[in-house]
Amino acid sequence: MTRALLVLSLLTRFFSGDPEDVKPRLRGPVLLLAGGGGDVTAGLQAAIDQIRNGGEIDVVVLRASGAEGYNPYFMEMQGVDSVLTMVITDRESAARPDVVQAVRDAELVYFAGGDQCNYIRWIKGTPVERAVKRVYRRGGAVGGTSAGLAIMGQYAYDACPNQSAKSAEVLADPFHADVSVSTRFFEWKALRGVVTDTHFQQRDRLGRTIVFMARSGARLGLGVSEGTIALVDRDGRGVVHGKGPVHIVVAEGKPEVMKPLTFRGLRIVRFEAGETFDLRSLPAGKPLEVIAGRLPENAY
Repeated sequence: MTRALLVLSLLTRFFSGDPEDVKPRLRGPVLLLAGGGGDVTAGLQAAIDQIRNGGEIDVVVLRASGAEGYNPYFMEMQGVDSVLTMVITDRESAARPDVVQAVRDAELVYFAGGDQCNYIRWIKGTPVERAVKRVYRRGGAVGGTSAGLAIMGQYAYDACPNQSAKSAEVLADPFHADVSVSTRFFEWKALRGVVTDTHFQQRDRLGRTIVFMARSGARLGLGVSEGTIALVDRDGRGVVHGKGPVHIVVAEGKPEVMKPLTFRGLRIVRFEAGETFDLRSLPAGKPLEVIAGRLPENAY
């Protein structure tokens, strides 16, 4: 049964499971990088099994909108003792001692989809952010889907305020108002120099990812398609679950012209479901270039 509680009219909590805190010995950490468009149950179960070492874990779902949909979903998974969803809509809630402690006590923290700008506004630089990092350092699992994936890279397309960059528009003008990249959020070692993107192939986001790389100086662009999740360990080794694929764009140099974008010396590597990758040592893949704001056909 899920219990809902509204705290101080700003923070909504939904709890399911056993209220006693479990303390398993963890075998992570692992990053959960889901592209949106439907959850990948087998991939999330694999992550849970990877960290829990035969014990049970407590899951915290962080949201900036929405409700308790993930509570029954995670409770059905093997090895889950409890699920707490917290809908955080202000920075004060992200500094509350009870909220911070709940996150610290989790073994898996999952950021739901929605608008990543709200995570930037309300969680970046708060005690909740530091608590999430502590879960990872303890060997837990941290990640998210869609907007929750967007904030995982060293460079994060933040979509602030109310933006939605479209590849054709921003390739023509990388300084378009819809291009806004944040830094100094999580900055996981495994994703240093990486910008992430979501709904990748379905929404034709290769072009905008290259723009994010050009604007930020990111060395890698990691795009996850819908119905797909990549599990990445502390050393940058990953495995793809779900429908696939995961695309990784590698920048060997810098843009020649910014507007419209000309960016040579790129390559793109594609990984299908079940395949593994190592962000430190990627295969050659396929050469790629942007000329005068245009990508070649069949760039994916």
